[in-house]
Amino acid sequence: MKKIEINSSFFTRNRKNLAALMKSDSCAVINSNDIMPSNADGSMKFIQNSDLFYLTGIEQEETVLLLNPSAKKDDMKEILFIRDYNPELEVWEGKKYSPEEASRVSGIQTVLGLSRFEDMLHDLMCKYENVYLNTNDHDRAANIVETRDLRFIARLRNRYPIHNYFRLSPLIYSLRAIKSPEEVELLQKACDLTGKGFNRILKFVKPGVWEYEIEAEFAHEFISRGSKYADYEPIIASGESSCFLHYISNDKQCNDGDVLLIDLAAGWGNYNADMTRTIPVNGKFTKRQKDVYNAVLRAMKGTIAEMKPGKTAIDIHMVTKELLAKELVDLKLVKPEDVKDLNKKSSAFKKYYPHEVSHFLGLAVHDVGGFDEPLKPGMVLTCEPGIYIREEKIGIRIENDILITENGNLDLMKSIPVEAEEIESIMNNR
Repeated sequence: MKKIEINSSFFTRNRKNLAALMKSDSCAVINSNDIMPSNADGSMKFIQNSDLFYLTGIEQEETVLLLNPSAKKDDMKEILFIRDYNPELEVWEGKKYSPEEASRVSGIQTVLGLSRFEDMLHDLMCKYENVYLNTNDHDRAANIVETRDLRFIARLRNRYPIHNYFRLSPLIYSLRAIKSPEEVELLQKACDLTGKGFNRILKFVKPGVWEYEIEAEFAHEFISRGSKYADYEPIIASGESSCFLHYISNDKQCNDGDVLLIDLAAGWGNYNADMTRTIPVNGKFTKRQKDVYNAVLRAMKGTIAEMKPGKTAIDIHMVTKELLAKELVDLKLVKPEDVKDLNKKSSAFKKYYPHEVSHFLGLAVHDVGGFDEPLKPGMVLTCEPGIYIREEKIGIRIENDILITENGNLDLMKSIPVEAEEIESIMNNR
């Protein structure tokens, strides 16, 4: 994939902002992710720890960032440790970051080999009582697999049991939740590339094509432009599969009369878009399909109108529930009494709308952010209402990415076709 260069001043500013939130006389340690094994001597594709990337821009395993804001010497306030040079491994894996290159990318003056880390850490632990350690504290994370950070925490607490340890995540998450202009630009690029992929497949889809062929068309569009899929498995679900929220088999043939739900997007510079569109396989919605589609579209537009500073994500979800409750009654899928009190769990309502409408977006597809905290300018969230009628094999979901602004919001996917008639027109004028 194309190497996306982000100016080192972005990472330097992020570190400065984080250091300002730390207690005096403290240090912080942030580890890279592991390369995860698969089978035999195989490994999965490496994905960098989002927090480490946010602070350094380094996309390499066996990397550690040590922040020491109280250091008297400027060149000791930030130290980046990278994998020691190994000419034998270079034959197999290619070139890794040199200290000079890592310094240029990150903006960190002092870059050392990882073999130096333990001695320098011990010096700091003898000096400071307060230590910030990094953990994946996302509310949706199961944290079943022990990460490099967790192994480090266990080892450090065992060796230095009476230090004061603090969670870094509340500090860095508060920064990551508000996107800078550079981040918004990266997200907009990811959204624009996603739109190019969607326009491509509108001219490709027809009865008889296979879901995996559609996935390949998107991949061609993204990869040929130096992009890649966003960090989640593409969902390309036709017919009844459109009613399964996380269907990722993508192995069915698309049949005449089916709807096709597409939930995928491009990534750019490690920032992720997230789009869902639902289209008619044959280029023409049936009346029932269009009625359901327009019901979801009205709910999306009504929800986006309320996505503004001061509201919480929970508030937004309630707006969507109220809008969809009316639509479900009008579609004769539920009775008015079924949706009389949306604060109570209604099995009838949940049958047709089982998920929430929004999540934060950024370095992770489900990015950091508090669902019960007021939205602030700079936050980016998805808006993705849906109606799923399994007995009719109709699953409709529509999703755009929304930037919260001082005066309301900006739809980062406003240029991607979403009106039913526009989708039909493009599909029938190839």
